[in-house]
Amino acid sequence: MSPDGKYLSWVAPLDGVLNIWVAPADDLAKAKAVTDDKARGIRNYFWSYRSATLLYLRDTGGDEDFHLFSVDVGSGVKRDLTAYPKTRAMFNQASHLHPDHVLVAMNDRDPKWHDLYKVNLADGKRELVQKNEQEIANYFSDADLKVRMAQKSRADGGQDLLEPDGKGGWKKSGDVPFEDSLLTSPMGYTTDGKTQYLTDSRGRDTAALFAVDVASGKKTVVAEDKRADIGDNLLTDPKTGVAQAVAVDYERSEWKTLDPAIAKDLETLRGIGPGTFFVNSRSLDDKHWIVAYSAAEQPAVYYRYTRETGKAGQLDKLFAARPALEGKPLVPMWPQLIKARDGLTLVSYLSLPAGADANKDGKADKPVPLVLLVHGGPWARDNYGYNGSHQWLSNRGYAVLSVNYRGSTGFGKSFISAADQQWATTMHDDLLDAVDWAVKNNVTRKEDVAIMGGSYGGYATLVGLTFTPDTFKCGVDIVGPSNLNTLLATIPPYWAAFFEQFAKRVGDPRTEDGKKLLAERSPLSRVGAIKKPLLIGQGANDPRVKQDESDQIVKAMKAKNIPITYVLFPDEGHGFARPANSKAFNAVAEGFLSQCLGGRAQPIGDDFKGSSISVPEGAGGVPGLAEALKSHTQEVKK
Repeated sequence: MSPDGKYLSWVAPLDGVLNIWVAPADDLAKAKAVTDDKARGIRNYFWSYRSATLLYLRDTGGDEDFHLFSVDVGSGVKRDLTAYPKTRAMFNQASHLHPDHVLVAMNDRDPKWHDLYKVNLADGKRELVQKNEQEIANYFSDADLKVRMAQKSRADGGQDLLEPDGKGGWKKSGDVPFEDSLLTSPMGYTTDGKTQYLTDSRGRDTAALFAVDVASGKKTVVAEDKRADIGDNLLTDPKTGVAQAVAVDYERSEWKTLDPAIAKDLETLRGIGPGTFFVNSRSLDDKHWIVAYSAAEQPAVYYRYTRETGKAGQLDKLFAARPALEGKPLVPMWPQLIKARDGLTLVSYLSLPAGADANKDGKADKPVPLVLLVHGGPWARDNYGYNGSHQWLSNRGYAVLSVNYRGSTGFGKSFISAADQQWATTMHDDLLDAVDWAVKNNVTRKEDVAIMGGSYGGYATLVGLTFTPDTFKCGVDIVGPSNLNTLLATIPPYWAAFFEQFAKRVGDPRTEDGKKLLAERSPLSRVGAIKKPLLIGQGANDPRVKQDESDQIVKAMKAKNIPITYVLFPDEGHGFARPANSKAFNAVAEGFLSQCLGGRAQPIGDDFKGSSISVPEGAGGVPGLAEALKSHTQEVKK
């Protein structure tokens, strides 16, 4: 919802490509697309406080050099607010106190470091606010669009918190040790600038939400949970910026009420159903909220919530995000607490095909083939809720298990630190322990397990087939690194502030011992051990895990006459954003898994329509793939 409450906006296809649609808040039938992207589509957008002005981010071909655009809903005029050579924009701040301006960080002067600018939404002109000559990683500003704090990474992997010294420079105001650096961060200020919020794990294990009195420096705990970190899912009053509720996610997301003024509202929203709700946006006068509700068996449904003073408000359904799935036989997702061999608890999620759990109690009636679906990051996590991959794979007859292995975020700093320099060792042991759990609990048989994932999950797939070649029946690697030395040698320049995290948590490529460690943990060093089928998917423009990461292992496998199927998309980056490409890869993966595990698969048919898919190696390794490519006309869009 726009801050003034006049418009509703959403992302939906226009001629098969995701674009932004807008309608009057009281008449959705008058909806119209206000962007006309014809390539990768638009996914990240938000309202500014300037009347009828939307902002959105878009890159080219998956290169992650995002530009910030504005569009005037009334006139349809669009403007690239960051149209400077070789620029990656990072949105910083908008404020209802200054509706015609936003703060945006841009790295056109130095690709490693972003300068901060105030951008005029009326004409697109920018004014330099902070020239980044101190290697600042992040700037934090208030509702007056004034910079109040900055984060600077140190050589030891920790961070300095800095404040303006009043003389045009900076003074150190805080210290974040390395072990706290992924969980401790400023969150923002109240509108009056008197209170700052931050998540902080210093002196504790899980991150808590603190309020800091700016004048005195006094810190007060606002919310905490011994099981899970308090993250960035924070509800604040749209005018005052005062914290009102926070979500805590251990097995499932749960809301903690901080402000009694919205207690009745949250109670009403919990009544929608047993799943999870999120407040998507609120009008500036706080009379109207847009709420998204979903559960494992229910893709997101959007509601308009009209508040009533002192009592439950009115919920009106707007639409379902995936109407084609309404009423379809989707399966539940079951949180599982799995013990690792050293005693760590691994919060995991299991989906069972309908035929393996007739009474839907989460207990397998019979063992079925299992896909171990490994999340990326590794500094990320799996969550309870609707998951398209879980539903797709379980529909094809597979149990699906997602594991928050050590290093996953959300479970405290000791859980993250337990993974330091443990790639391909104890991190992989966690995945193996989860497979053992599934076998012992009659979910699957040890000979019927595949491993699949993207980014770190792709790396884990390659590790599975090289370090433990007898554990998995096959693997699907999506944009996974094969050589950790070349991975860290080619990270994007704007990741400079994060490099020490890689060096300390993965291995340091600047030292001989570090290079040796990275080589030992690289699947490329054990290619000869591969004896199970492998499918690799890669985006040619990936700035994080470059195409060479896949090319290297494909070349090494070919040299040893080891079969490999390699799918390459010339207009994709770190994952497959274009729906046509995602559908094409899933069609290949489905056929690959069917041949390996014996599950159901639909013939490829016209699933390549509109896609840029190419298969440099091993088209004969998947049923129907070579034949489908013969009639396919490649469509590259950036």
